[in-house]
Amino acid sequence: MATKKTTVPAKVEKNATVAAATARRPGRPAGSARGPEQRNRLLDTALVLFARQGILDTTLVSIAREAKVTPAMVNYYFTSRDQLIDVLIEERFLPVKAALSGVFQEYPDDPVAAITELARRFMDVATRYPWFAPLWLRGVITHDDQIRQRMGERVGDEDRKAALRCIKRWQREGMLNADLEPPLVFLSLLGLTILPLATSMTRQLGTERNPIDAEAIARHAIALLVHGVGPQKPMK
Repeated sequence: MATKKTTVPAKVEKNATVAAATARRPGRPAGSARGPEQRNRLLDTALVLFARQGILDTTLVSIAREAKVTPAMVNYYFTSRDQLIDVLIEERFLPVKAALSGVFQEYPDDPVAAITELARRFMDVATRYPWFAPLWLRGVITHDDQIRQRMGERVGDEDRKAALRCIKRWQREGMLNADLEPPLVFLSLLGLTILPLATSMTRQLGTERNPIDAEAIARHAIALLVHGVGPQKPMK
């Protein structure tokens, strides 16, 4: 007995072909959130993990696990950890650098005002970007300097060199303590602001009635750098 041939309507066959081609087409994994929102979430997750466990121990797979997405989702946006770091530098670290740059040049004849403003900007940045303080602290402790090195390759070090020249000029002109080591001015200020702020993220500083917040940390840092630990002299 002859087998009856089944004819598939042309429209149905065309739709099936289009659907199959679409299913094979590479792209964002199904079920993902909106592109920019998901991408920003993955960047934020990477920064959290960098601060928690270091850059070397953070893989794209661990970022996917922390963000509760598939590894394919992370690979859709970032093909490698190096590319992810480059994006973080461009979109997260350069804005921080811009917020901290040029302070000493804005106060060329007033070192106290410059140092005070820089301390405040450190606190503003660390408050606005919660990942900044713990990530900086981990980098110091573990000597994980990848971000700074890549930043140097990306934008150079002229801002820091200009600030050092400004500090040395203040010392020569008698406006700043000559015993200060210019490169340590930045580290001292970072240590007096970012370290206590990072600590305050894990445990309470001060008392319940008088907690030490970001404003109090900035005030303490400025007082210690400008006036030292001796009694404050009355203004004439």
